[in-house]
Amino acid sequence: MGTAVGEPAAFAHVSVLLEEALRLLAPRTGGTYCDGTLGGAGHARAVAERIAPGGHLIGVDRDPMALRAAEVTLADAAVQVTLVHGSFGDLAAHLAERGIGAVDGILLDLGVSSPQLDLAERGFSFTHAGPIDMRMDPTRGPTARELIDFLDEGALAEVLRDLGEERFHRKIARAIKAAAAAGGLDTTVALARVVTEAMPPRERATSKIHPATRTFQALRLAVNRELDELDRFLADLPALLAPGGRCVVISFHSLEDRRVKHRMRDLAWSSSLPPRYAAAAGERAEPVCELLTRKAVIASDEERARNPRARSAKLRACARTAAPNLPMRGNPAPPSPAP
Repeated sequence: MGTAVGEPAAFAHVSVLLEEALRLLAPRTGGTYCDGTLGGAGHARAVAERIAPGGHLIGVDRDPMALRAAEVTLADAAVQVTLVHGSFGDLAAHLAERGIGAVDGILLDLGVSSPQLDLAERGFSFTHAGPIDMRMDPTRGPTARELIDFLDEGALAEVLRDLGEERFHRKIARAIKAAAAAGGLDTTVALARVVTEAMPPRERATSKIHPATRTFQALRLAVNRELDELDRFLADLPALLAPGGRCVVISFHSLEDRRVKHRMRDLAWSSSLPPRYAAAAGERAEPVCELLTRKAVIASDEERARNPRARSAKLRACARTAAPNLPMRGNPAPPSPAP
């Protein structure tokens, strides 16, 4: 029998950088670990196998479809499993509501998942015609189409520039708003066509990626407020980890990776002042976290050939020290543009 759309079996996903993530997360028997972007539970299943028996796995995801798939995948896991419908940006609140303190490890695999891209009705794909939706949680919030209608041309251009790093943001925004006003923006394929036609012919001919890639990325990030979620998680990170606890983050574009890199480096920083003077100056006498990756870990040639999604993946990791948590240096990353 075929699998109906939305059933757990439809959420098949190949975990990126699995062995590298496990090596750096170093899950131990009986520990408490959280997968903040659970998906189909590929990473989580491997973690569960290593913390059994007696471990506790907390899985968080905004997508109800992913949670249903994960429930099936983890049904026979020999650990306590807690599944949460929500965002990893609210992880501190999710743990507190369930009486769970700091955990031994956190894993994040950021971005959109393969099943979300492959299912046309989710509206993430520019190759499969579907509604212009792009919500990771289809039960709440405005769709990408509603966002396009809400924003004026200038604000839409800013979203494309800031979140998609799209050079032709003004031309594309103008074309999108014109198509929407004319009633010619009814599917993701139509949106991709409008974006493609708005770009200079030379750019279309020489680009190594689909011309609509950056526009779709920008709209998706804005709809799901993904960078805001990441900023909130990174701000809470020291308090989420027990001493010795580890955090592993896999990102897929520079906007995410830059935030992760800067925050982990900041947490690994300590004052050059003697301890008593550092305390008086409100600076850290010792680092809050230890960097486990000096440079981003990338997929092997073999994995990239086997799984195209791994080509842009970058993994960074840190471990919590016993030092008290103090404010980070400077200012946190600015929030992404609000819809």
